[in-house]
Amino acid sequence: MKRTSAIVFLTLALAGCTAGQGDGVSRDNPYAPGVAQSGDAVDGMVVGHRLMDAGEYELAIDAYSRAALTHGMSAEVIAGIGSANLALGRLGTAERLLRDAIDKDEESPEVWNNLGVVLMEQGKTAEAAQVFRRAYAIDNGQSDSIRDNLRLALAKSENSDYAERNEQDYKLVRRGSSDYLIRKIP
Repeated sequence: MKRTSAIVFLTLALAGCTAGQGDGVSRDNPYAPGVAQSGDAVDGMVVGHRLMDAGEYELAIDAYSRAALTHGMSAEVIAGIGSANLALGRLGTAERLLRDAIDKDEESPEVWNNLGVVLMEQGKTAEAAQVFRRAYAIDNGQSDSIRDNLRLALAKSENSDYAERNEQDYKLVRRGSSDYLIRKIP
């Protein structure tokens, strides 16, 4: 009888240790859950855009690269990687990628705008003004940020004696997932 009671008690005690865990995972577990084999994967482009919004540019590049596996190296994928590189300050890489994206799709005002921002940052003001004009024309003047960038590029190109110390008076401001605006620092 004592032996049977001890076995019953031990069984109930061990059963109580797993109560409320559901699927064998504790809510207090500090580790991330494993991969849900039955779940659907989120599109890599969506993940990349969300990571850009969160300021996680390196992770966004990884997400856009994974998206290339399903979408191919489309203009949107290349532009996403280029925009992430722009946010990281990798201007040469960003310029190359954004030009590649434009070669694939010339009708995206956001990509033209981002290329203009890269050119402005590199000091290529005249070319940036032309790129912003193209972006503004494609967008039919609907985007305030493209218009503001065009105005700044035109003002900067007209003022040829623009001093180096004034270069620091402007900064990039992200608007949306892959749209940048150059703003004057107050």
